[in-house]
Amino acid sequence: MPEGSGTPLSYFLIRLLFKFVLKIFYGTIVVEGTENIPKRGEPCIVCANHSNSLTDALLLVASIPWKRRNLLRLTAKSTQFGKKTFTSWLIESAGTVPLQRRQDVADGKVDNSNVLQKLLEALEIGDAVCLFPEGMSRYSPNIAPLKTGVARIVSDVLTRNRNNPDFTISVLTCSITYMHREHFRSDVLVTFHPPMKFSPKTHPELLAPVDFHNIRSLTARIHQQISIGTLDAPSWRLIRIAKLAARMYAPLGTEMTLGDYVRIVRTFLDAFKIAEGVDVGGSVGAGPGTSGSEGEKEGHGEREAKVVDAKIVQLGQDLQEYQNYLSHWGLKDDRIRRPLPRHIIIYRLLLRLFWSFTLLTLSIPGLLLWVPIFLTTFIAVRKFKQTGPVWDTYDEIAQYKLIYGLASGVVVWVGCMLVTFPVAAITAVVVPAVMWFSLRWLEDAVSSFRAVSSLGRLLWMGPSELQRLRARRAELHGRVMHLAVDTLGLPPSPETHFARGDTDGGGKDVGGNGKEVKGRVRGRWASKAKYFSLRRRRKRDWNETLRLYDKVDYPEDY
Repeated sequence: MPEGSGTPLSYFLIRLLFKFVLKIFYGTIVVEGTENIPKRGEPCIVCANHSNSLTDALLLVASIPWKRRNLLRLTAKSTQFGKKTFTSWLIESAGTVPLQRRQDVADGKVDNSNVLQKLLEALEIGDAVCLFPEGMSRYSPNIAPLKTGVARIVSDVLTRNRNNPDFTISVLTCSITYMHREHFRSDVLVTFHPPMKFSPKTHPELLAPVDFHNIRSLTARIHQQISIGTLDAPSWRLIRIAKLAARMYAPLGTEMTLGDYVRIVRTFLDAFKIAEGVDVGGSVGAGPGTSGSEGEKEGHGEREAKVVDAKIVQLGQDLQEYQNYLSHWGLKDDRIRRPLPRHIIIYRLLLRLFWSFTLLTLSIPGLLLWVPIFLTTFIAVRKFKQTGPVWDTYDEIAQYKLIYGLASGVVVWVGCMLVTFPVAAITAVVVPAVMWFSLRWLEDAVSSFRAVSSLGRLLWMGPSELQRLRARRAELHGRVMHLAVDTLGLPPSPETHFARGDTDGGGKDVGGNGKEVKGRVRGRWASKAKYFSLRRRRKRDWNETLRLYDKVDYPEDY
C-alpha cells in the first residue's frame, strides 16, 4: 500500500494555526463520522458542499484527525493565486492546486489537463484530495447541481490502474452545516459519511471507454450523500420555518447534540419541501370537468397524500406567520411556551441584569484587547460588502473575518509583548488567556442581556396579548407534534429520547478526547454541574450567536 506524501511544514503550521482560529471564531465545531475517513496511504477524494468559500477548506483541514490523514490536498479557483494578499499567500503555502473556471476566463476556454495530471498522481501515491463538486461557493441555501469532475477523476484513475487488481480509491462525502456561517461564536456540524469504494475489478463500468450515463449516476450518488447530511432547501423561508418546527418539537433545554438538532430540522425541512412540491392549489377530489368514475380511479392513498401535503403546507404558512410575530416582538418561542407570573418576570429581569453587568465588568480588561480586532474586521467586512451584491459577497464574509481577525490578533499580541518587553515571555501567555476569559464572560453577559431584553418585552406585551399568543402557540404545537410523531415517525417524547442518547449521530468536538459526547446542549444549568465551562459556552440553544438578539431571520432569497 502506498504511504502518501509527507507533511510540508507550511501545511502543518497553517493547520495548527487555523484550527486554533476556527475554535475561537465558532462557538462549537462538532465532527461526526471520523471513523469513516480512510487511513493514510489509501487514495481518497474528499468532497463536500461549498457555502462558505475558503472557510470550508480550512474547516475540513482542521476536522480530519491527524492520525487518520496527515495531508489533505486542496484545490481552489486560479484567480486566488498570484496576488499580493494574505489570502493568496495562505492558499499557495498550503500546497493548493489552482483550477481554472470558465466563468473566470473571458473566452470561456480553460485547460486543466496539467492540474488533472497532478491530482491523479497524488491519488496514486495514496494522498487525499479535496474537491468541492458544486464548482463554486454559493450564497443560496440549496446545494447547486454538482459538476461531474469527481466522477471523471475516479474513472480516469481507475483506467490508469486497470491492470492493478489491488488498486482501490475512496470517495469520502462530507456535509458541512453552519448554523450561521458568518456570525461570531455560532456553531458548525461536520459529518463524514461512509466512503464509496471503487476498484477496476468491482466497477468495470467506470473504465474507459466509459458511458457518460455512469458518470452522471455516480455524481447523483455523491449529491445525494452530501445533501442528506445538511440543510438543503430551495429558500431561506423553508429553513426558517423548519427550525421553528424543530424548536417547538424539541423545546429549548432538550439535551441533544448539534447533530441531533440538524437531523430534526432536516426531517421537518424535507416534509415541507415534499409538500410544497405537490400541486395543492385545486380540489383534492375530482376536479371540474372530471367524471365521478374517473375521479374514483385515483387511488385512495394518493388522495390521502394530497390531503396531508395540503395540511403541511398550511402548517408551514402558519408557522411563518407565528415566527414573524415573534420576530416583531423580539421573542423566542420558549418565552411563549413557559408562562411566567409578572413578579417572576420582574425578579428574573433584575437578576439577569445584575449578572450581565457583573460579567461585562469582569471582561472589560480583556475586551480592551479585543477592540482593535473587532474594529479591524468590522471595517474590512463593511468595505468588502460594498464590492458587490449580497449574493456575490455573503459567502465570503466568514473568510474575511477569520483572516483579518487573525492578522489583527497577531498585531495585538506582538504589540503587548513589545510594550512589556522585560516580561514578554509572561505576556505571551497571559494576554491570550485574558482574552479568552473575557470572551467567555462576554458570551454569558450577552446571553443574560438577551434574556433581559426578552423579559422586558414580555412585560410590555401585556397579559391579554400573551394569553392570545400562548393559545395560538398551543394550537401550532399540537399540529407540529402530530406531523412529527404520526407522519414523520419522530419520538413522541424528545426530551426523554435525546437525554438517553438514543440517537444514531453523536458528535465529537474537534480536538475532543472522546470521554464524553461533545456538542451537547445542556438544560437546567447543565444538570446543576459544570455550567460555566472555560472551553466553551454550555449553550441551551444551537441558534445562539454573540449578538444582542435571537438570530432567526435570513437574507433575502435571490
